Amino acid sequence: MKLVTITGCLGFIGSQVTRDCLKKGYKVFGIDKITYAANVELLGEFEKDENFTFQKADICDIDSIPDCDYIINTAAETHVGNSIESSTAFIRTNILGTQNILDLIRKKPDNICTKPVLLHFSTDEVYGDITSGCHLEGDFMNPSNPYSASKAASDLLITSWARTYNIEYIIVRPTNNYGLYQYPEKLIPLVVKLLQRGKKIRLHDKGTPVRNWLHVEDTSRAILKIIECSPRNEIYNISGGFEQKNIKTVRKIIESYDSSLDWESCVNLGHKRPGQDVRYALDDQKLRSLGWSPTKKFNEQIYEIVNFYKKKFRW
Repeated sequence: MKLVTITGCLGFIGSQVTRDCLKKGYKVFGIDKITYAANVELLGEFEKDENFTFQKADICDIDSIPDCDYIINTAAETHVGNSIESSTAFIRTNILGTQNILDLIRKKPDNICTKPVLLHFSTDEVYGDITSGCHLEGDFMNPSNPYSASKAASDLLITSWARTYNIEYIIVRPTNNYGLYQYPEKLIPLVVKLLQRGKKIRLHDKGTPVRNWLHVEDTSRAILKIIECSPRNEIYNISGGFEQKNIKTVRKIIESYDSSLDWESCVNLGHKRPGQDVRYALDDQKLRSLGWSPTKKFNEQIYEIVNFYKKKFRW
């Protein structure tokens, strides 16, 4: 039986990984600070499973970790716009929180069993933008904003702790995730919420930035595949290979919301964001070589997802 500790277990990606680990029969020790982005409704679902244990805590403050095979660290501050307004929380959680986890692993006595592997969620944004082609795992990190800089810093902490203290790790760098139960600061639920309120959708840089889109269930499946294959001290891009301009994504959301709407009248193309990356793109052949491939297609999922957010308003 696998034992995993999942930080950020009530977040968007963390909750899906928690759900899938429980379905797999893993024992899960979930940790969540319960910030504004956490979905506390999911706690009731998880606590019905006898294999789930929960601790409300900040990863910066925890002073111990349970015996387990993996610590899956999804806890993070993730919103780029918030990081531009104030970077303090991003430095604290994404850097100091990761440092605390690393030190707890380092200090864990190994006279009973092996120390856990840190499976850390990074982001495609650590590479910076790329106008053509795709980033490989060994490419130079060139973050463009405080959020991505804090994630790049945490990646470097992990690889340096591994070299100095022999900590075992896996770093995953997923692209834009979408799916159900996402907090409405992210594009799809945010657009639905603005449409419900009759507000214009602000599209940065006229909607020209290009993003990859991957369903959260495919991301979670990638994590289970990695655990199954048991690599050590490796970095994996998680992409899926589907990309489009933001303006096209927003148009599909509007059409799924109400096909009678004139989508152009719903958007504001005059907004410009500092540190905007023009395109993210990842090569994920290394992950695919383990036997993973995406199963969800954006154009087939978007209608169902938009209607979920129409029916389930979240403040």
